[in-house]
Amino acid sequence: MKKRLMALALISSSLMFCGALRASELGVTPVQAYEMNKGPQAPVLLVDVRDPVEIMFVGFTDEVDLNIPFLMVDRQGWDEKKNRFRLYRNPDFAAQVEQALQARGLDKTATVITMCRSGSERGLPSAQYLRDQGFKNARYVINGFQGGSLKAGEHKGMRIKNGWQNSGLPWGAKPNPDKIYRADKRQP
Repeated sequence: MKKRLMALALISSSLMFCGALRASELGVTPVQAYEMNKGPQAPVLLVDVRDPVEIMFVGFTDEVDLNIPFLMVDRQGWDEKKNRFRLYRNPDFAAQVEQALQARGLDKTATVITMCRSGSERGLPSAQYLRDQGFKNARYVINGFQGGSLKAGEHKGMRIKNGWQNSGLPWGAKPNPDKIYRADKRQP
């Protein structure tokens, strides 16, 4: 029994280590994402994967190529445990990313960088999902657009320590209507 428990612990820690390597392999800093996407000929697609309503309240960078939500808000479904609206995966996410690449003369071998609010709930999972769908160079922005929140001090809970907004990169309060995901406009 003791040997089985030790074997399970070893397997579990190995899987966690592999997951950490995979996350670090996929991650780029906000500054790296900005530099990689510079210039009209860059073979990179930088995608904001947040729900458009979130962007409307948190901010946007026109440096992204477009907004394609990975998880969308179900405004009719409430999650009692998380005290928020339920989220569901955009069923057309991979197809919309592929269309956006094709519109730029790129294919699934190009680098696709996804960015969410903090990098964890949608950034990394969207990059992993794209990899699983054959986009072999999918990456994500570590700490996302807004960054992580402070754990202590006067500004505890505020997202002011890292991420795109806190890296001195360009951003603003209003989304670009030509880049934001809209139901009244064919995507992408």
